[in-house]
Amino acid sequence: MHPAPSIIVFTALSGAGYGLLFLLGLGSAGGVLPESPAFGGVAVGLALVMVSAGLVSSTFHLGHPERAWRALSQWRSSWLSREGVAALLTYIPAVALGLLWVLGARGGWTILAGLGTAAGAVVTVFCTSMIYGSLKPVAEWHQPWVPPVYLGFALMTGALWLMLVLALFGQPIGGLGLLATIAILLAWGLKFGSWRHPVAEGRPTPETATGLGAFGTVRMLEPPHTQSNYLLNEMAFRVGRKHAERLRKIAVMVGLGASLILALGAVASGGAGATVAAAGAVVAGMTGVLIERWLFFAEARHTVALYYGEPAAA
Repeated sequence: MHPAPSIIVFTALSGAGYGLLFLLGLGSAGGVLPESPAFGGVAVGLALVMVSAGLVSSTFHLGHPERAWRALSQWRSSWLSREGVAALLTYIPAVALGLLWVLGARGGWTILAGLGTAAGAVVTVFCTSMIYGSLKPVAEWHQPWVPPVYLGFALMTGALWLMLVLALFGQPIGGLGLLATIAILLAWGLKFGSWRHPVAEGRPTPETATGLGAFGTVRMLEPPHTQSNYLLNEMAFRVGRKHAERLRKIAVMVGLGASLILALGAVASGGAGATVAAAGAVVAGMTGVLIERWLFFAEARHTVALYYGEPAAA
């Protein structure tokens, strides 16, 4: 599939924003985060900015962005529509949480807003993952690893961003640093499982795609088109195996290795050192996710590629 920059930015940035909202919601409900109005306003505001920027970025891939609102009516059958509805609904408790935090309110309403924000963040990221995980024509996506991977990376990047905000406000990050470390290992562990998933078992063939397998081997006499077209550019994007392997190594070295080392460095340091290490961990973690997400799209092959005499995957 064509790795559109707008979709890559959307899934990575909104995932980080929802991961941050999830942790802020649970942390505020549990009373384990600073009560400072400034901290709450900045943290919740940052999360909402990332979420909003990601959602706006996703509309750039649409042929008619002005019609995006119409997708909300199809929530009964469309994961894209469910994602939009969940995203809009999550704004309600998230904005309420930010306002209550800034106003210094504590108690039942704050707990309710926090739990609602956390739940909305999880549901929205899950719906995003199922936009791709539900597509049977793309064997690389139609697997059980996709939702856990999306949720894992959202938690990882959200924890790294929260660690940075805590460091900027001079707050201790020991416990959160441990959570961030676990989240990094969890997210990349899930991704390794996804990469090792036997995609070939669900990959279509010309025989299964046409339903003519009972008659023998199916060969294409000639392609449907003689020139490049939308389907080939969008659904049959090719990335060389060597390039894919190299990018995987870079993603792991930066997203896993560098972010893990820097996160641990932020925990061990103090003052400005912790802030610099936490900022480095955010940059490394987000870079790794962006590369991983590019590969997620670039390595996927739609069944329609078979009708052009191409294999379903590189």
